[in-house]
Amino acid sequence: GRLKSVSYALKGCIKLITTEHSVMVQFSLGIILTIAGFIIGITATEWLFQTFAIGLVLSIEGLNTAIEKVADFIHPDYHERIGFIKDIAAGAVFFAAITAIIIGLIIYVPHFI
Repeated sequence: GRLKSVSYALKGCIKLITTEHSVMVQFSLGIILTIAGFIIGITATEWLFQTFAIGLVLSIEGLNTAIEKVADFIHPDYHERIGFIKDIAAGAVFFAAITAIIIGLIIYVPHFI
């Protein structure tokens, strides 16, 4: 049962990365920052924060996508309440992205100054 659950989760990750444009962009940025981390030689603590930030953004984006898909399934046409729910979910992604940007700046700016 556990192995099956992991396979479903992996399948969901692959669907997110291959079908959702915002996730594609964020995943690509995560790969670029991971490569940059190796090139610049960030510390173990910086790796922890960077990994957390990348995971946070991708996780929240995945939840946002799921909320949007469910909302669109329930009410395919525009509806004010559905729009409100989708805006809140997008706002959560915004908070995560701003947090990740701040973490990235704290990590990388000192290496370039």
